[in-house]
Amino acid sequence: MRVLVAEDEEILAELIATGLRRAGFAVDTVYSGDAALAYLGLHDYDVVVLDRDLPRVHGDDVARKLVADESRTRILMLTASSSMEERVKGLDLGADDYLGKPFEFPELVSRVRALRRRSARALPPTLERRGVRLDTVERTADRDGLALDLSVKELTVLQILLEADGKAVTAQQLLERAWDAQTDPLAGVVRVCVGQLGVKLGDPALIRTVDVGMDGDGGGYVL
Repeated sequence: MRVLVAEDEEILAELIATGLRRAGFAVDTVYSGDAALAYLGLHDYDVVVLDRDLPRVHGDDVARKLVADESRTRILMLTASSSMEERVKGLDLGADDYLGKPFEFPELVSRVRALRRRSARALPPTLERRGVRLDTVERTADRDGLALDLSVKELTVLQILLEADGKAVTAQQLLERAWDAQTDPLAGVVRVCVGQLGVKLGDPALIRTVDVGMDGDGGGYVL
């Protein structure tokens, strides 16, 4: 769900981030290797889209650090060179996948999704619970066979709630997994989005607000 894009070409980095957000990911962008290491140390990312030729700290060294730390973050390495030797070197450094520039954006999205599935517990491409069905590949949802008109963020929140399979998901967990690092945690975006999702899911109401105790920041949601 959460991706870090580490790419020194700022326009390209923001284009990648915009496309990944449209595909339902929460995305942060950095433009140097030291910034990538700082963000990776602060947040739990499913995937890092990592340019090899980063300034200050080389992308290879970022990959080596993630491997040495036994990080669960999967690495999709980008490079201007697509030669066999470069691909082998990148994979030997610990990258989980490799993509040469230029690339077709649908392929990038598909590879990020595949790596995200590998970083999480195995789940079917279609999630179902209490009459709600979500196709995580096509990014469509329905309730009792009737299509739901959900925004990208609502689909993401719905996926997280369905993946929890009846367990409570705290507001903090939703914030960390569905929104980027620039989101104001006091802005109430989680509460608003969950409320809108609940309305669109229809009656009878499916999402419950629950008390999950002090360790879970007090409140959570169950579908």
